[in-house]
Amino acid sequence: MSPLRHIRQYVAVALFSLLLATPVFAQPALWVVHNAHTTIYLFGTVHLLPNDTDWHYPTLDKALAASDSLTIELTDDDATTMQALVLQYGLDPTHPLSGKLSAAENATLAQAAQTAGIPGGTQTLEIMRPWLAGVTLAVAPLVKAGLDPAHGVDKQLKAQMIQAGKPVNGMETSEQQIRFFADLPPDVELAFLRSTLRDIDKGPAELTELISAWKNGDTATIARIEDEDVRQQAPALYQRLLVQRNQTWAGKIVAMLQQPGTIFIAVGAGHLAGPDSVQAQLRKVGIEAVRQ
Repeated sequence: MSPLRHIRQYVAVALFSLLLATPVFAQPALWVVHNAHTTIYLFGTVHLLPNDTDWHYPTLDKALAASDSLTIELTDDDATTMQALVLQYGLDPTHPLSGKLSAAENATLAQAAQTAGIPGGTQTLEIMRPWLAGVTLAVAPLVKAGLDPAHGVDKQLKAQMIQAGKPVNGMETSEQQIRFFADLPPDVELAFLRSTLRDIDKGPAELTELISAWKNGDTATIARIEDEDVRQQAPALYQRLLVQRNQTWAGKIVAMLQQPGTIFIAVGAGHLAGPDSVQAQLRKVGIEAVRQ
């Protein structure tokens, strides 16, 4: 699970890609940051993919082979940990979800729950906090379609590096990611759910465009599709869940550059696109990420 609108977009990409009849060859974007003794690769990922998507290519494989370690968004996102965190931070049975939404929004919520095939429909969502309801509406269609999160690029990279005997580290912990949602001000949290509901009826044309953009490493299109509406419609949410995290990650990369070696970093492609990307944050401190 990755916060901000790219969660829902990646979910949609994976679902739509499942319908493609032939294998998809992808060459997503890769950057490098380096100094005299340290090299850091930055790679944009999608978190769920059908298993017939071929996203490896020679430059990427060479970078992986040269890397001493892998850093991804999360390493402690096993089912037991995530379930405990959701129970702790995601439920609010004393304040029903329907009481936080307008009549029109509740009608949209009911339709969305039916379309997504959520067991129990709105009754299941009723005890959830708005952030969890939004994430659930995004993820439920994947479960319904039989997609396996193990197909995500980050999961595949993790398995590959572990098999090679290389360490895998996390940019964040699962609790940190959950709390990015759980600690949102109430109005911003509701804005996240409302943004999810607005996107429920998006047609396949945008999904096709986003798939093509990721395959081709088209970061301008990725940024336009994934981030622009959130930045315009819910700027506080955009700052909290994208900009601030990118700033923190850039700070961690600066620290990594002080230690000799080669590190491969793989995070959601939305974090590596647009005017507030990780690369943009690095540029502010005089570090340039070079596209490969």
